[in-house]
Amino acid sequence: MLHLSVLASGSSGNCALVETASTRVLVDAGLSARKIAQKLEIIGVSPNSLHGILLTHEHSDHAQGIGVWARRHGTPIFANSLTAEALKEESKGVQWRIFTTGSDFDLGDLRIQSFSVPHDAAEPVGFVLQHNGSGVGFLTDLGYATRMALERVRTVHTLLIEANHDEAMLHNDTRRPWAIKQRILSRHGHLSNNAAAQLLAEILGGSLRRVLLGHLSEDCNTPALALQTVRERLALGGGEAVEVLCAAPGDAPSRLLVG
Repeated sequence: MLHLSVLASGSSGNCALVETASTRVLVDAGLSARKIAQKLEIIGVSPNSLHGILLTHEHSDHAQGIGVWARRHGTPIFANSLTAEALKEESKGVQWRIFTTGSDFDLGDLRIQSFSVPHDAAEPVGFVLQHNGSGVGFLTDLGYATRMALERVRTVHTLLIEANHDEAMLHNDTRRPWAIKQRILSRHGHLSNNAAAQLLAEILGGSLRRVLLGHLSEDCNTPALALQTVRERLALGGGEAVEVLCAAPGDAPSRLLVG
């Protein structure tokens, strides 16, 4: 069995747990070590039972907890070389496990695939984690979907994908300077609801059975709007059977069976 639990997803922090019967891995650690431990306790997981933490990139909402966590629990941190280099000041005492972007490697009984994504970070990646024919994918923090990213996630059964903002809400937001809006909307920024919906429509017909919309902006999006946008687009392509859920900020973690 392969399970996914989203511990946090949003601009204030991102962290997810992937489990088999014998392996437990975090994807990102964008909360404090204390908060990650508290979230794990909710689903009955001991912090010392983790076999590794995979990092998509170095931004604090994905990596802020690694230094304290690694020193406290000794969990190895898996990252590519530029991500590890970008975090060297915050990660003293970390047991780094460096992988080459685009490579496959094993972590316990999980097969890990990494692939490049376009984002304003040192060497950002997405992941696909596979176990006994089931797969879960992570596509967060990317400005657009490259052909490689589409091909990698086409094989997964469950996909956690960024649906960061609604374009109209972002344009009308009076608190964000125009330069910040340009960064979010750029090809190295974040996926909108519409962009996420279009990406999902392009991979229909593969293995996809469930979508988790994540990394929602608390100011420029709502779970209801993200769900509506994606479900309507999938329905146009005959994807009504794909389950679409929302990993909204503040949601309590719960285990989902992948497959």
